[in-house]
Amino acid sequence: MFKILFSLPRTVWLIGLISFVNDAASEMLYPLMPLYLATVLMAGPKALGLIEGIAEASSSIFKLVSGVIVDRTKKTKPWIVIGYFLAGIGRPLIALANSWAWVLCIRFTDRLGKGLRSSPRDALLAESVEPNKRGITFGLHRSMDNAGAVFGPLMAAYLLWMEIPLRDIFLWAIVPGIITVTLALCLKEPAREQAVVKPFSWSLIGLPPQFKRYILVAGIFALANSSDMFLLLRARELGVPQEQIPLLWAAISLITTIFGTPLSALSDRFSRKNFILIAWAAFAFFYIAMSFSGITLWMLCGLFAIYGLFKAATEGVEKALVADLAPKGMAGTAFGWFNLISGLMLLPASLIFGWLYESFNPSYAFLFSGSCAGLAFLLLAFWVFPSRQEHQVYINP
Repeated sequence: MFKILFSLPRTVWLIGLISFVNDAASEMLYPLMPLYLATVLMAGPKALGLIEGIAEASSSIFKLVSGVIVDRTKKTKPWIVIGYFLAGIGRPLIALANSWAWVLCIRFTDRLGKGLRSSPRDALLAESVEPNKRGITFGLHRSMDNAGAVFGPLMAAYLLWMEIPLRDIFLWAIVPGIITVTLALCLKEPAREQAVVKPFSWSLIGLPPQFKRYILVAGIFALANSSDMFLLLRARELGVPQEQIPLLWAAISLITTIFGTPLSALSDRFSRKNFILIAWAAFAFFYIAMSFSGITLWMLCGLFAIYGLFKAATEGVEKALVADLAPKGMAGTAFGWFNLISGLMLLPASLIFGWLYESFNPSYAFLFSGSCAGLAFLLLAFWVFPSRQEHQVYINP
């Protein structure tokens, strides 16, 4: 695996480094958002669900827009640079917000940047390597991204320990934002055939039936996968001290960093579908277990470790499967649709979860997510790929 890993092109490693720096900034603030909303802006779970749902759903729409434009223009770098620039200037502005409505606007700007960069970045990664290296490529990218998610919360925990005010921590996010944009400007477009001018197409025409079924099932699973901020809120309610919340989130990211690349690399040799199925089953178990109130701290740590393994086994593999299913010249559109469906469902997912969490009981919210994940598991297992032969045609073109 290491020989293949170090033979990956410069573009793959540079994109990974960009994601590391960007995620360090993002995840330094992410575990602090529930605390900031609750203690500084006095907002509850419903507001949190609305903010995260709208932000992520809006991001998903622009992932499709940027993906279609990339397939038409054959240019990825401008969208990647603009996307990281918007995120870099958006996050520090949270320190200036005096209401949760302003946080919503700022989060929208941040997620707009994510929407503009994600599909072009994924298409660039898919173009940069051979089909039999897509798993390890996307796995490496997600591992480096999650390495930033380890460093960020550790920095947040250190700053909290130093008794730095929450607002000041948000302001410091401007530094990695500048570094990220500078690195993005160093990216180079790969050699491509000259772009053919053609009308924009936002439809699924030209994409295989397996891909259409896959993104539908991914959307159902996304309905279960509400904002991770609710997990941190739940952990706080179950007795985890405030200063240890960033450390808990860093531990999840560490697990994902360590196991993301090897698990994704294994999917280059074995069935990506089976990897995703096992991970989705673990996700359903995790959410159902989180619905119980008598969870000890050690049990909670074990459950969050399972969640980290779930992320490690899916983040790179799901995108590699999209690249496998996408016809030549339609990678941007395929990633755009996958990101759109998966992200758009985060709005109802977070709204429903927040409503159940605050209006009834946290247990109902977690059981709802576990049930949706179970349904998605069954559909992927028995409906997306109706025969092994059909599966192999698109997985190994």
